Amino acid sequence: MEKNDSKSRKLIFDEEGLKLLAKRLKEVRSEKGLTQEELSHRSEITLSQIARIETARINPTVSTIFKIARGLEVSPKELFEFELTETPK
Repeated sequence: MEKNDSKSRKLIFDEEGLKLLAKRLKEVRSEKGLTQEELSHRSEITLSQIARIETARINPTVSTIFKIARGLEVSPKELFEFELTETPK
């Protein structure tokens, strides 16, 4: 695709969804009694990346979510136990 193409891809950044995921991740981590550092070691993800996910500053990949879920010993769906508002039509 050309850079000037009006149909070029753009990054998807759902701020509401990322904030809700961040909040839920913090809740689950706290329920498990883990610090960000402990989760970092368990999930083999850098501490800075855990912090950026928990502050909704980055859009984590699905693989990253899987690693975090394994580190927390929960199913991935538990990290997504929140409701999004409807997208306006």
